[in-house]
Amino acid sequence: MTLTRKEVAAYFERSGGHPSRALGQNFLVDPNTVRKIVRLAGVEGTDHVIEIGAGLGSLTLALAETGATISAIEIDKYLIEELQINVRPHTNVTVVHADAMAIDWPSFLIDHPSPNGRYVLVANLPYNVATPLLCDLLDFVPEIDHMLVMVQKEVGDRLAAVPRSEAYGAVSVKVAYWAVAKTVGTVPPSVFLPQPNVDSALVRIDRRIAPAVTIEQVSHERLFHVIKTGFGQRRKMLRRSLSGLVTPEAFERAGVAPEARPEELGVEQWGRLAAIT
Repeated sequence: MTLTRKEVAAYFERSGGHPSRALGQNFLVDPNTVRKIVRLAGVEGTDHVIEIGAGLGSLTLALAETGATISAIEIDKYLIEELQINVRPHTNVTVVHADAMAIDWPSFLIDHPSPNGRYVLVANLPYNVATPLLCDLLDFVPEIDHMLVMVQKEVGDRLAAVPRSEAYGAVSVKVAYWAVAKTVGTVPPSVFLPQPNVDSALVRIDRRIAPAVTIEQVSHERLFHVIKTGFGQRRKMLRRSLSGLVTPEAFERAGVAPEARPEELGVEQWGRLAAIT
């Protein structure tokens, strides 16, 4: 069960409202895509799913049918009443009116407990919040075991990029530190209302049991500082962009060529470089 294009369009006609550009709203209205997202997320009846950007409930309804417990977060106060009406038949869904960027996650998890202490995140994220939100969740919410996110293809490319690829950057390294990310599908504009101007990507992010670089080697604060500094001048060789932060001797001891560019290093190489002070 999900919402069709006709039903979503009818809601806006009836309410006199319209999708918010400020919130980057593009409503998913294709049942096949909805089913694909639920399948790729691997949601099971025993899971607790955190859905960010529930909208009118197109994806929420399909997630609910798995039997999983759903905490459906939506920021738009104008949609909350209709969302609650749409999901009302499903007692396993709780609607939460909140800005995911401002949530106190420890308190949220206490108020929405999972029996096994683990959570699945499923989200349709607008361009302007996707990267900072996902980075915050990886940094500060280890209880989220894995994610299936739908993002603008450009963002998805960066999340799942590997060294030496065009999209590879500081965000790619951060994701690789905490998790394994893979693009598992592409979504055309035609499945949304209104239609965006670009394709979207489905990215599966599975949290590692332990970070790729352990805290015994180097703190993640130090690691991310070095990574951010290096990519801040990505056209320069590392010996220049990291001058004053990493010594020539450190490059040699880490086994990293000082002439390398930041996009050439994987997370383990960044870890070795940051660990040597």
